[in-house]
Amino acid sequence: MAEVIKMPKMSDTMTEGVIASWLKKVGDSVNSGDILAEVETDKATMELESYEDGTLLYIGPKDGDAVPVDAVIAILGKEGEDISGLLSEIEGGGAPAAKEEAKPEEKKEAAPAKKEAPAPKKAAVDTSNIKASVIKMPKMSDTMTEGVLVSWLKKEGDKVSAGDILAEVETDKATMELEAYEDGTLLYIGVKEGDSVPVDATIAVIGEEGSDFKALLDADSSALDDSEENATTDEDIQARAETVGAEETSGSGEQAVSNENGRVKASPLAKKVAQEKGLKLSQIKGSGEGGRIVLRDVENFKPSAAPQEAAPATKGAPAPKAAPATVPGVPTEEYEEVNVSQMRKVIARRLSESLFTAPHFFLTMSINMDKAMEARVSMNEVSPVKISFNDLVLKAAAVALRQHPAVNSAWLGDKIRYNKHINIGVAVAVEEGLLVPVVRNADFKSLSAISSEVKELGGKAKSKKLQPGEMEGSTFSISNLGMFGIDEFTAIINPPNACILAVGGISQVPVVKDGEIKIGNIMKVTLSCDHRVVDGAVGSAFLQTFKNLLENPVRILV
Repeated sequence: MAEVIKMPKMSDTMTEGVIASWLKKVGDSVNSGDILAEVETDKATMELESYEDGTLLYIGPKDGDAVPVDAVIAILGKEGEDISGLLSEIEGGGAPAAKEEAKPEEKKEAAPAKKEAPAPKKAAVDTSNIKASVIKMPKMSDTMTEGVLVSWLKKEGDKVSAGDILAEVETDKATMELEAYEDGTLLYIGVKEGDSVPVDATIAVIGEEGSDFKALLDADSSALDDSEENATTDEDIQARAETVGAEETSGSGEQAVSNENGRVKASPLAKKVAQEKGLKLSQIKGSGEGGRIVLRDVENFKPSAAPQEAAPATKGAPAPKAAPATVPGVPTEEYEEVNVSQMRKVIARRLSESLFTAPHFFLTMSINMDKAMEARVSMNEVSPVKISFNDLVLKAAAVALRQHPAVNSAWLGDKIRYNKHINIGVAVAVEEGLLVPVVRNADFKSLSAISSEVKELGGKAKSKKLQPGEMEGSTFSISNLGMFGIDEFTAIINPPNACILAVGGISQVPVVKDGEIKIGNIMKVTLSCDHRVVDGAVGSAFLQTFKNLLENPVRILV
């Protein structure tokens, strides 16, 4: 699917960039990490890097043109891909319409904001003379909403040059390097290693040594508070926020900050999160303008005082709590909580969407692997690399997909895509979850080539070196748990694929051959199908062909 490339915000004060020169032209193949163009910002001439593999299908601005931040400058996709729809949107002026719609919303939100009147105070923060810039979490992929700061490669006080790598960031697709766009001193680091950070959140400050970066952070925090207010316009959120505010005024002798009506000053989002966590705003110290409680105050608050308040109300309670400790040999109840990794968040979101939106049905078949086992032994005598049963399964699936193109498809809402190429995603278990690197054009590759590629991709997956382009574009997926001793299981479809094949282990079981009971090597496979695309008869026909190929492996090679 084509990716739109927009003008990135390469410095905190940048509003537009000038295309100094394009280093690629329309029709050129591009790899992740390639430099597409040189862009002149308000501070320096920087390199515009590609985060995806593909072909450069469209270039908008010419050399020397000034382009606003977030304006479309290019489109990257597959060679020959139809981008007329994207071009129509770009040329049709959809953005101005969106701006016009935004104006009434701004007016509506302006009225309630006057009650607490924070705007004049925030305007008083003058940062024009501060020779420093705020570094924010960049959007490193089209689907990225937040990143995990894996490690800092620089520390506070270090001298930094434009192009230096500041940190490693784990996105929803890969671990990427965070680059500095200007020279200076790293004055401030606001995110610890392992923390999850939303896109556009402040993570560091770079500038001249001795600069008053705290004023810069205060101004940035004030702007963030404004965005929180403007973002929470949902009536239900506002209603619950008002309820929380009313509750806090009724028993809040400890209130640190209140307005003229006696209510706690807090952003609606902070009130909402506090309510969900069961926290009292009166116990939380605000770090916003005038002591106002904002989201970060609620998230960082640790209710240490709560147990002390509860103790007098329940004098008889300590006895039951102490009882388990008096029983010898009874272990205490312990647990550990860890932050959810970006990878696990994406897995959870994508698989939940798949299971609850795609009507799954499952087809299971038993396959006699006697001949496949014999053939594998013969193949490995001449193959330059060791061929596994998984390689045989992958090749057989590719050949079967060529005969049953309806299975090699995807649901796109108002249309079904029947892929003419066969790219098979291979599920690889890693410490944080699951990655699905893609073997492209698997039906045209030999077993030894497939084996080499799967081993290489698996190694990259385990060492976190897979690039986004190596995990995209699958048309069918395979998940194999046979090596873990699993006989049979069902897998959730990997969207946008219409099917995924779950492969169990090979077991010796009694089978009937020529009227006699003998020992056979049986492997069970289960095909999960999206019923919006694939019907039972279509999936069954595919499995029948797949079974015949593995039970007569010479057919795979013909």
